[in-house]
Amino acid sequence: MIRVLHQLKTLAKKAFSNRYLLYTNVGISISLSGVGDIIEQHYEIYTNNLEFWDRQRTRQMSVSGMTVGIFCHNWYNLMDRMFPGRTLSIVLKKVLIDQTIASPIVILLFFTTLGVLRRASLTETIKEMREKFSRLYTAEWVVWPPAQLFNFYVLPTKYRVLYDNTISLGYDVYTSYVINENNNSNL
Repeated sequence: MIRVLHQLKTLAKKAFSNRYLLYTNVGISISLSGVGDIIEQHYEIYTNNLEFWDRQRTRQMSVSGMTVGIFCHNWYNLMDRMFPGRTLSIVLKKVLIDQTIASPIVILLFFTTLGVLRRASLTETIKEMREKFSRLYTAEWVVWPPAQLFNFYVLPTKYRVLYDNTISLGYDVYTSYVINENNNSNL
């Protein structure tokens, strides 16, 4: 048992090293975006709003997590280079910039990725963005400012995407619901 724990610690240290951090962050983002969708779909099945688990939908949500994971990995590194330190004023500045710049970009990346994966036209993708963007962005303002205060104040950069995705699991369930709401209402 001790050997297994030692191996896990060694693996975690390697995974969060600079050499593998992008891959680790993207893997975490793909996995937890998929898990969020699976949770939402199983809730929809339980409430009779969905007949069966749609693996294609989970795959699409996971790939959208990949694009968001790549963005977040680079975004957090950029923010720490532009605003080094952990004073309250710097952390508050990072949270405000994160909410006003990164959050809309993440939501647009999400819709764009799903539009491409679903082979939706540009018009269909823009229509969906117009219909659903404000709901997701409003939810972002509820969830992320307090979460990011902790993220920017306490955590080293290398653990930010992991923390972000852990908090995001609940948000991903909601995102899956909003994105697929019209598809589910046809049952």
